[in-house]
Amino acid sequence: MFIKITEKESELPYISVRISVRIPNIRLYMLVHQGDMNDEFAVDESGMTSDGYHILDPVSKRSMYLKNLIVFAILALFFGLGIHYADIIWETDTDLYRMGLLAVFILIAVYLIVSPIVFYRRYRYRLDDDKVDIRRGIITITHTMVPIERIHQVEVSKGPINRMFGLANVNITTAGGTATLEYLNEPVAESIASKLNECVVRLLKDRDQN
Repeated sequence: MFIKITEKESELPYISVRISVRIPNIRLYMLVHQGDMNDEFAVDESGMTSDGYHILDPVSKRSMYLKNLIVFAILALFFGLGIHYADIIWETDTDLYRMGLLAVFILIAVYLIVSPIVFYRRYRYRLDDDKVDIRRGIITITHTMVPIERIHQVEVSKGPINRMFGLANVNITTAGGTATLEYLNEPVAESIASKLNECVVRLLKDRDQN
């Protein structure tokens, strides 16, 4: 079992970036909200924020950007085919169809560019003797709390892209689902998994003794 609390984005400070894209007969405006670089994310000598949370290593952004680049390439192929064969797919109003596809593609491209920065800035996690606390999100912030006593299994997973940058995820399984600590340095991920397993074993021994 774990608990999720979702906070409204409007409650968080942000910077608005206005992007203007000109398409024939259409001017497209987009507002990109990015978490501001305030003291909330400043870290001390131990690498923790003022409220006791750990933040991700900056190398995590490289992994996210590489994943997004792959997604971008695949989407560019499909959108390109859709625009090229518009006359076949859409018998009438082909110009409007092409502009619509292009507008959607631009929106997705902007999201893929901005999302790693926002995700990195908003991702925080904290471990104590009672729970694992994770805050993450791009459009909305999700606050996940996993009681240690509810943990059934802890495993470290390393995808091919994360391995390129020395990163790993820690998957925490409970009866209610799975929570994941993402984009951690491999030694940090192994250390957290080991610590959580020790806590679970200690709790089980205490239960048996009682």
